[in-house]
Amino acid sequence: MHNGGVPYYSAGERSHLASVPHPAGSGYTVRSVEPDPHRRGPSDPPERASSPLWGVTLPSDGGLSSMSILADVARIAGVSKSTASRALSGRGYVSDVTRHRVEAAAAELGYVVSTAAASLVTGRTRNVGVVIPYINRWYFAEVLEGIESALIRAGYDLTLYRLSTDIDLRRRVFDYFLVRKRVDAVISVAIALSQHEVQMLQALGKPLVGIGGRIDGIPTLSIDDVETARLATEHLLSLGHTRIMHIGGDQNEQMDFRVHSQRYVGFRRALEAARVEVDDDFREADFSIQGGYGVGLAVLGDPRTRPTAIFAGCDEIAIGVMTAARQLGIAIPAELSIIGVDGHPLAEMHGLTTVTQNPGDQGRRAVDLLLGQLDAVPAAPPTEHLVLPTTLTVRTSTAMRREPATARR
Repeated sequence: MHNGGVPYYSAGERSHLASVPHPAGSGYTVRSVEPDPHRRGPSDPPERASSPLWGVTLPSDGGLSSMSILADVARIAGVSKSTASRALSGRGYVSDVTRHRVEAAAAELGYVVSTAAASLVTGRTRNVGVVIPYINRWYFAEVLEGIESALIRAGYDLTLYRLSTDIDLRRRVFDYFLVRKRVDAVISVAIALSQHEVQMLQALGKPLVGIGGRIDGIPTLSIDDVETARLATEHLLSLGHTRIMHIGGDQNEQMDFRVHSQRYVGFRRALEAARVEVDDDFREADFSIQGGYGVGLAVLGDPRTRPTAIFAGCDEIAIGVMTAARQLGIAIPAELSIIGVDGHPLAEMHGLTTVTQNPGDQGRRAVDLLLGQLDAVPAAPPTEHLVLPTTLTVRTSTAMRREPATARR
């Protein structure tokens, strides 16, 4: 998945775009451009000379040079040629305001940078690989959007690799596509890289950043899932609820970094700290509105056993439970309080109380960490883990418990 401009090539080159299906079946393609080994045909336009760095096609009559056009770009933008060069190549610091001015001047003159030609000089492809387990779930889509927007602003393309549980497929991605294909760096989203994968990519000089949990040897960032779940549960406890259930992910079918069990641990710690004992405290559900709806119907159907409050493992589960409750005639929050995790855009519309994380910001922060490594003087890669804050957002889905004291269990 590429977002860069189209390079110019001399008339003696014909670009062959061979679409190769992505190995993980994500629907994205990898495209390669190869020169035509044959001589120029009689129907081809006159031969043009190409700047080795910028790849700008120029007449070969000696009238203009790529450096003279670069000088014109610099003059129109009101900067030096070296600043214009840095702004267009992406090498070296240039403020966003200056970069936009230079890009506008270049566009006015029809001056287009060839990333392929520039990479021959700089050794950079200005392309970042992203490995991710899902692309059709809200959290992952938000992280991707944050990564993409930050990379575009920095002048980088993005190539996406969706990894499944297939071990052979994963090996192909890391041993071939990320190692042999032209990416400058890699961002791993919710995938725990092995030490072999980390060391192999670092040995090739490819910086790494992880999102979702700690990975030895590389900088990572995540929220604290245990504390996030504890905060959500403590909110329900503070409202007087003692019959609380957690509806979350399958504890036996974990994602990397064990997000499901981490949130259950945080839930249990909050109950134990409050000296609240709940016999029937957990149900598993798919992380979706449909998953929450199905489990909600099963849990809430019997008024003698249903909880007075539910902590959902994500906002989509919570919204599904709310839908089930309303279908059963259960008033929210008078008879049932519900809280989720995420800050999903649908949460506000449903009045859902939630613990908000910012997945888009996580993607942008990961790009900042990555660019810091790409721009740094060669040194040992940073290994810090950044814990990002979450925020309790109270809406109308939670309220003080109203059931009679004699109904407590």
